[in-house]
Amino acid sequence: MTLQGARERLVRTGGVELCVAELGDPGQPTVILVHGYPDSKEVWSEVAPRLADRFHVVLYDVRGHGRSTPPQPLRGGFTLEKLTDDFLAVADAVSPDRPVHLVGHDWGSVQSWEFTTVQRTEGRIASFTSMSGPSLDHFGHWINQRLKRPTPRRVGQLLGQGAKSWYVYALHTPVLPELAWRGPLGKRWPRILERVEQVPGGDYPTSSLPTDAARGAWLYRDNVRARLTRPRADAYAHAPVQLITPLGDAFLSERLYDGLEQWVPQLTRRTLPAKHWIPRTRPDQLVAWITEFVTSVEGGRPEGVTATGKYADRFGGQLVLVTGAGSGIGRATAYAFAEAGARVVAVDRDGEAAARTAEMSRLIGAPEAWAETVDVSDEQAMEKLAAKVAAEYGVVDVLVNNAGIGLSGSFFDTTPEDWKKVLDVNLWGVIHGCRLFGKQMAERGQGGHIVNTASAAAYQPSKALPAYSTSKAAVLMLSECLHAELAGQGIGVTAICPGLVNTNITSTAHFAGVDAEEEKRRQKKSARLYGLRNYPPEKVAEAILRAVVRGEAVVPVTPEARGAYLMSRFTPRALRRVARLEPPL
Repeated sequence: MTLQGARERLVRTGGVELCVAELGDPGQPTVILVHGYPDSKEVWSEVAPRLADRFHVVLYDVRGHGRSTPPQPLRGGFTLEKLTDDFLAVADAVSPDRPVHLVGHDWGSVQSWEFTTVQRTEGRIASFTSMSGPSLDHFGHWINQRLKRPTPRRVGQLLGQGAKSWYVYALHTPVLPELAWRGPLGKRWPRILERVEQVPGGDYPTSSLPTDAARGAWLYRDNVRARLTRPRADAYAHAPVQLITPLGDAFLSERLYDGLEQWVPQLTRRTLPAKHWIPRTRPDQLVAWITEFVTSVEGGRPEGVTATGKYADRFGGQLVLVTGAGSGIGRATAYAFAEAGARVVAVDRDGEAAARTAEMSRLIGAPEAWAETVDVSDEQAMEKLAAKVAAEYGVVDVLVNNAGIGLSGSFFDTTPEDWKKVLDVNLWGVIHGCRLFGKQMAERGQGGHIVNTASAAAYQPSKALPAYSTSKAAVLMLSECLHAELAGQGIGVTAICPGLVNTNITSTAHFAGVDAEEEKRRQKKSARLYGLRNYPPEKVAEAILRAVVRGEAVVPVTPEARGAYLMSRFTPRALRRVARLEPPL
C-alpha cells in the first residue's frame, strides 16, 4: 500500500511548514499518526490506508523530516515544547472542533507522551496509542527509582536498558552522526532494516532518509539529557492510553514500562512478538488494535465483549482459524482464542456445529467470528476456503490444523480404504492448511503461527493404532520441518501432542476388522475409559495458546503424553515393549 490519493496541505507553525496528509472521511473520528526516527510519515503507509476505511486519518512529517521544512537553527529547534506547538497546529487544522486520537511510534510516541501529559493539550486528545517510545519523564523517574533503591534486579534492568540505548549516546556526539547518515549508513539503511528487522521494501524508506536522519539527531540532543536528569513531576496522562510493546524490540526493554499505571489512570496493555518497526512488519495487527481502542473510546465498542483472558493483550484483534472447531479440542481452542480477544474462523465439516462455535465465540470475547463448512481432506474446498478467508476476513495470524479422525485396528485388518481416509484427514488436511494459509502468511511478510494437532501416538508406538499413529507421526515430522523452514520468515510452527483427552473422537472412531455391533461396543468402552481419565480439552487449548506465545516447537499435553515423550527420547526400547501390550478394549 502507499499514500497515493492522500490529500496534502502545508501547516505553518513556529517558523516551519509541516507537510500534512489526510485520508478517509473528515466526518469520522480523526486519528493522527506521528512517525519516529529516522522515519518520515511514509512509515505509516501500510497502516494509514487500512485505518482510512473507518476513520479520518492524518499523517504529518515532523519538522525537518520528509517534506516539512527544518527549523533555523537546528540546535534548539526540536524541543518537546516546539513539537507540541506543531501537534496543536496540525490538530487545529484537521479537526478544530473535536479531540483527536493520537498514534505514535518511536520518537513519534516519545513526543506524543508529551502531548498527552501537558496541561495545554488537555481536551484536544481523545486517546493515545503508544508503541516503541516511552515518555522521557517516566523514563527519568524509572531511572531515579532504580538508582535510589538499587537491588540486583533493578541494577540488571538499568544495565540492560543502558546497553539497548547505545545509539542514544552515539547521536549525542557532534558531527559524526550527520556524516554517517549522509554517507554509508544512509545508503545501507534500507538493507539493514530488511535483514535485521525483516522490514519489506516498497515506498519506505524514502529518498529523504539521509537528510531526515541527520537533522533528526537534534531530537535527542535537544531533549534526552535535559528530561532524564530533570523529569517532570506532573507527567500524568489526561487521556486513555493503549501501550503496544513489541517483545523483540532491540532498543527498548519491556521492563521500562513497569509501574506505568501510576502515570496513566486508564491504561490498556498489549504485547506483540515482533521487533521495533511494527508499523511496517505488523500493520494488520496494529490496525485491529487501534480500531478497537478508538472505537471503544468513542463509545461504540465493536461487536463482542471486552477480552479478559490470560492472553488478552497478546491475541486481541488477531485472526485465528481453527479446523475441527465443531467439538472437542477444536471448539475449546476457538473459545480460548475468543476469550483472548481474537477474531475466530471456526471450520468444521459439520456446519451447524461450526456455527454454534462461532456464535459462542462472539459471546465470550471475539470481536468477530465466522463459521465455515469444509472437509479438510478436500483440496479444492480448502483452496476455496483460503481464498475466501483472505478476501473477506484477512490473512490468518494463527492457524490451528486440528481436524482429525480416529482409527483403531491391527495392520492387517486395516484396509487400503481405511488408510486413505485417515491419511486424507489427519495428514493431508494438515498439509492443505499449512500449504494454503502458511503461504499467505509468508507472502504477507508479517509473521504468524501454525499449530498442528498431532498426538502422543506420534512417538508412542501401539499395535492397536498403526494407521492413526503413522498419520500423527507424519504430522509431527511435517511440523518439525516447517518449524525450521519458516523460522526465517517469522512464522512459528508447533506440534501439539495430547494424550488421553475427553473428546468425542473415541465415540466416532472406526475400529477396523470388526462388525458394526463390535465397533459400537468398542466405541462405548473407549469413550468410557477416556471419560474416566477426564482430561478436559480446555487444558489442551490453554497449552496451544501458551505454545504460540512462547514459540514452542513440540508440546506434549497430559502427563502420559509427557512421560511417553521422555521415554521416546531416553528409553525407546522400553517404549517399544509397552507397545506390545494388548489395549484394554
